[in-house]
Amino acid sequence: MNRDWLKVLLASVFEICWVIGLKHADDLLSWTWTIISIAISFYGLIMAGRKLPVGTVYAVFTGLGTAGTVTLEILLFGESFKIEKILLIGMLLAGVIGLKMMTDAEEGAET
Repeated sequence: MNRDWLKVLLASVFEICWVIGLKHADDLLSWTWTIISIAISFYGLIMAGRKLPVGTVYAVFTGLGTAGTVTLEILLFGESFKIEKILLIGMLLAGVIGLKMMTDAEEGAET
């Protein structure tokens, strides 16, 4: 995995933080962290999009963010666990991994 994909991964982690923060922030400190997470998340997304295909970067970013948010909501905040949710998240992650693999294959073919 190259640096640009690590930026997407890091941006996705911060996306999870700010999405959860939007729901659970209730004081100045948690709102500050949420805003900082938004800035870091989008900065990483923009920086990665300069070198990688933007559509793939955005799909991976939102897919990982969605999967992470749903998972953490179930594990940490008592969101209902349904097998259908897990299966759909698995399908989403399979699509994200497939997109990333296709992008890596296309980059390798260009050199």
